[in-house]
Amino acid sequence: MEDMVSSSESVCFIIKWNGSEYPINMPGTDTVVDLKVEVAQLTGVETHRQKILGLKLNRKPAPDDAQLQTLSIKPGSKVMMMGTRPENIIVTPEENYDDNVVNDFEIDSEVVAVVERTENLQKIKRRVEQYKIDVLQVPRKGKKLLVLDVDYTLFDHRSVVESFHHLMRPYLHEFLAAAYDYYDIVIWSATGMNWVETKMRLLGVLNNPSYKISFLLCARAMISVETAKRGVVNTKALGVVWGKFPEFYNSKQTIIFDDIRRNFLMNPQNGLRIKPFRDAMVNRATDNTLKRLAKYLVLIAELDSLEDLDHRHWKQYVRDRTG
Repeated sequence: MEDMVSSSESVCFIIKWNGSEYPINMPGTDTVVDLKVEVAQLTGVETHRQKILGLKLNRKPAPDDAQLQTLSIKPGSKVMMMGTRPENIIVTPEENYDDNVVNDFEIDSEVVAVVERTENLQKIKRRVEQYKIDVLQVPRKGKKLLVLDVDYTLFDHRSVVESFHHLMRPYLHEFLAAAYDYYDIVIWSATGMNWVETKMRLLGVLNNPSYKISFLLCARAMISVETAKRGVVNTKALGVVWGKFPEFYNSKQTIIFDDIRRNFLMNPQNGLRIKPFRDAMVNRATDNTLKRLAKYLVLIAELDSLEDLDHRHWKQYVRDRTG
């Protein structure tokens, strides 16, 4: 047990991947999931595609919820990671998107246990205290908050095209301009900040004269939660944003769009699962999702609170009020 990291110390070792070495220095109370988020930030390899060799708990492969302080990691040791960046992955037609989606029933049955769990609230508090946000646009008093996912929500990050703009979801800039009149806009991606900034810059989102982005969030702002059916998953807890800006944003005024429901597992009432934008070259001529969602955002902006809305029925809400 001499090599076991003390709970009062940081875990310091080196990740080796693709011929490069990445120093790791994390609190011992962080989990394997937290480590994968850190590694994703450093390497660009998504958490679910990582295989970190040699992480053992009681001589067995360490589960995602295991704290790093419980693992036999020698200070300064080198640990191999295997995995491929998204842009280097060849996607086959057999890839099934729905395999990674938590359906409504699973969220409804688990949400009570997840949302109020003390350890999850503590993780949110820790993110509020430790995660640094670079504000691009000062929060505007009286505006609601729109939080947007990136991959498959704003653009197709898998298709191969000649121009990056061919991956952009149709009506993106028109959608953001319409939303900006009523909402502060935040971009939150489950990837590293370098990727978020690069994608938004290439899409022309960060310098558009018709709207402004309040700030960007990356995977490090997410928290890991344990669920009965899916094990440990990463999720975008809106409490992190509310805790950072309590005088401007709260649950009554916030809506988040994401193509994966588990990303708003901690805040299901605030989440709207957007249809994923895939196969851009085939669908970009017919996809009008953002154009229609812009109407929904404008309609609900006049409400004092968004808490009574069921965003699963947003299409019917628009039809009932616009014909």
